[in-house]
Amino acid sequence: MKSITISGSLRENVGKRDAKELRYDGKVPAVLYGGETQTHFAVSVADLKPVVYTPVVHFIDLEIAGKKTQAIIKDIQFHPLTEMIIHVDFLQLDPAKEVTIEIPVRLTGTSPGVKVGGKLVQKLRKLRIKALPKNHIDNIDVSIESLEVGKSVRVSDLKVTNMVITNAMEDTIVSVTTSRALRQAEQEANKK
Repeated sequence: MKSITISGSLRENVGKRDAKELRYDGKVPAVLYGGETQTHFAVSVADLKPVVYTPVVHFIDLEIAGKKTQAIIKDIQFHPLTEMIIHVDFLQLDPAKEVTIEIPVRLTGTSPGVKVGGKLVQKLRKLRIKALPKNHIDNIDVSIESLEVGKSVRVSDLKVTNMVITNAMEDTIVSVTTSRALRQAEQEANKK
């Protein structure tokens, strides 16, 4: 899995006033959980943009006061009006502990159902994967080569190794439905 380096500076004061000053200076208050103690620090908004505003999932190499830690973003809080990032929670990764991350779904191939006029409907764009950090992948490929009109691919149809998909097994990932044009063509063919 891809990794991005972000450097942070420790916060001396923790509170509303300090957080407001940090945001005014273009920084975001953050907390690192999962270690022996919680670490309160601040990161630049510019450093967070390539991690937050992308569908790609990244591991983050945090460098705080000279100490390096591998982590993931666990939670982000946005301002309700401006949608600016106002707080970030990071979770420290332990190579021996499983972690759950949402991974993007990538559709591969061409569906024969779409070729004859069916409509491709992708219901899940991300899947929750539980695995050790070394076993996490960038995305899950779902082949639509065999999807005819009226058929679908469910979570239970996927075969993965060294990880567990925690979504419900009966959830539909992608399906090919009958389009309005195909339905009209069938009705006209039946009238003749």
